Amino acid sequence: MEGGKDVRVESAPYSCSTCDGGEVPARNLTRRNRKVRSLSTSSASTSFEYRRTQSLHGPSPVTTFGPKACMLQNPHAVMHIQDPASQRLTWNKPPKSVLVIKKIRDASLLQPFKELCRFLTEVKSMIVYVEKKVLEDPAISGDENFAAVTKKFCTFREDLDDISNRVDFIICLGGDGTLLYASSLFQESVPPVMSFHLGSLGFLTPFKFENYQSQVNQIIEGNAAIVLRSRLKVRVLKENWEKKSRVDEKGIILTNGDIESSRKAMQYQVLNEVVVDRGPSSYLSNVDLFLDGHLITTVQGDGVIVSTPTGSTAYAVAAGASMIHPNVPAIMITPICPHSLSFRPIVVPAGVELKIMLSCDARNTAWVSFDGRKRQEICHGDSITITTSCFPVPSICFRDPVNDWFESLAQCLHWNVRKKQNYLSSEDEEF
Repeated sequence: MEGGKDVRVESAPYSCSTCDGGEVPARNLTRRNRKVRSLSTSSASTSFEYRRTQSLHGPSPVTTFGPKACMLQNPHAVMHIQDPASQRLTWNKPPKSVLVIKKIRDASLLQPFKELCRFLTEVKSMIVYVEKKVLEDPAISGDENFAAVTKKFCTFREDLDDISNRVDFIICLGGDGTLLYASSLFQESVPPVMSFHLGSLGFLTPFKFENYQSQVNQIIEGNAAIVLRSRLKVRVLKENWEKKSRVDEKGIILTNGDIESSRKAMQYQVLNEVVVDRGPSSYLSNVDLFLDGHLITTVQGDGVIVSTPTGSTAYAVAAGASMIHPNVPAIMITPICPHSLSFRPIVVPAGVELKIMLSCDARNTAWVSFDGRKRQEICHGDSITITTSCFPVPSICFRDPVNDWFESLAQCLHWNVRKKQNYLSSEDEEF
C-alpha cells in the first residue's frame, strides 16, 4: 500500500534466452561475499553465491503449432503446465495442408499410404506434402492408377527445403521412428502429429489404421486431445585444431609448430535422447558431466544417456531407468554399464543446463548420437550443452495423455504382466 493505493507486484514472465539465441545477461548473476555450501570442495569456489534467476521448471512451451494450430486455453489452469487430461487441440483456421510421412522400404505400407493420400487429396481437397525419396519407390512411381494423385503432391528434401510454415499437421505411417523423424524435420514450432501404428513396437503411435477416415475427420474438425512431448535443445561445440603454416619464397609450405583453433557449433532438437558412448574403443568412456556450471560427476563406463520423459521408455529404460510420463517436466540422466555399483539413474528439473565434455585424462574419444542419428565423434575440447527446448512435439492422442500412456505400457512393454496368484481359501489357511 503506497499513498493510499493498492500496488500489486507481478513477477516478470519467464523467457528462455537460450532458445531465443541470446546470452544470459551478466546482471542475472548476483554475487554475495559470504560462504555458502557448494557442490565443489574447493575453498576458492565458496567465496561467492550465485542466485538462480532461471526457472527450474524449464521454459514454458509454445502453444502454437505450425501456421494454424494452437492449444485450446484452459481458463481454470493456474500453472503453465496444464492438467494432462485438459490439453486439447483447436484450430485458428481450418487446416489446408498435411505432411504424410511413410516408413521407407516397407512394402506393407504402400496400400495404406495410397488410400490415405487419395482420401486427403480427392475427398478432403487438402495439399499433401511428401518427401521426394518416398516417390522414388518403383511401386509408387510405376503405378499408373496412382499417377493422378502423385501429380498433386508437393515434394521436399530433408535438410534442403524448409516446410516449417507450410504444413498444418502431420500424419505418420509406421512405427515410433516415423515420429522421431517428423520431429527432426522441424527445428522450431512443430505442427500437430497424428501417428498410425503400422510398425513393430508402436509405443508412440496410438491410432489404428482401420478407422483412419473418421479419425482424420475428427482431427480436421479440431478439439482433439494432445500431449506435449518435450524436446532437448542440444548444442555441440567442436574445437578444430590446426597447425599454423606459411609459404616461403620458393613456395614450400613450412609448419612452425603453432596451433590455432576454430570453433564449429551445431544445434539439434531431440525428442528421445542424447547418447554419449565409447564408440569402437575397448576402453571405458571417461566424460565429465556438468549441471549449471558445476561438475557433478565423471561418467566411467560404456556411456551416458540424457533423455526426455518420452525417451525414458526407449534406450533409458533398457539401461535401468524409470519410466516417466511425458507431461512431467524433467530430464533423465542414465549411465550405460557404469563401473560403479552406486551410480544410479537420476532425474533433474527441466530447467537446468547440462554440459558433457571429454575428461582431460580420457584414454580415448567419445561418440554422440541424437535420437539414433547424426552420429559424430567428440574429442578433447568439444562440448555438448543440453537444455529443455521451448518447442515440444504436440502428439495427438487416441483418448487422452494418461490413458494412452498406460495403454502403451501394457500393450507394448507388457508392464507388470505376471501370472495371478491363486486365491487362498479358508481350508488352505488351516494348513
